[in-house]
Amino acid sequence: MTDPKFATNAAAEAARYTLLRRLAPSMRHHLVVNLQPIGMVHEIMDRRLKAPEPNLADVKEGAQKISSYAKAALASCVDVVTWLAPDENARCTAEQGIAECLSLIATGFTFRGFSLRDEGADVQGEVRRASFRNVVTGALLWLSDEHSPPAQISIRAEGSSEGLSVILSLQASTGEPGFGSTQTYRALTWADIEALADSDGVSLSRDGSRVRITIPWRPASA
Repeated sequence: MTDPKFATNAAAEAARYTLLRRLAPSMRHHLVVNLQPIGMVHEIMDRRLKAPEPNLADVKEGAQKISSYAKAALASCVDVVTWLAPDENARCTAEQGIAECLSLIATGFTFRGFSLRDEGADVQGEVRRASFRNVVTGALLWLSDEHSPPAQISIRAEGSSEGLSVILSLQASTGEPGFGSTQTYRALTWADIEALADSDGVSLSRDGSRVRITIPWRPASA
């Protein structure tokens, strides 16, 4: 018999897997950002050490930079793992959640011909981080799958007694239609986003190219 603690909603699990597959290229880019400078600094240090009289102060500075980049890379790796195995107690503010989602997907969206506009989130309170990640990022991808580039997607947040509301809206724009490569996995459907929202207890509605996501408030950490 299946332990109820590990019982899952098949639709939500399928949607979550699709979301992670779609995010994989962005995650890969996110991971290497702090690794690439390490090799560059190493090459500079190697050249300096081969000098007849190496400047030890410069070498020490390079070693400190490598240490700093290595720590940042480790933190980035640990954070990416939490997309696969979320910390159920982790929470975030609207500002933090929006910044995190946009920093992960912005480059990929730009390649595909979509610009992302943060319209602000001066909202007090915290929500479950995994819920924000899953539903908001999934909805952003759904909007880009449903509409042709070039287009701009705006995101803003507002608070209410029901929770944190995140409003996404897409408008056609002028410019290049994008030059990104073919999708590495299937498009996200609205049913996928509904399954993710239902799994996390999130309210969801849409009106054309406008999506409203309401995430229940969670008590702030003591």
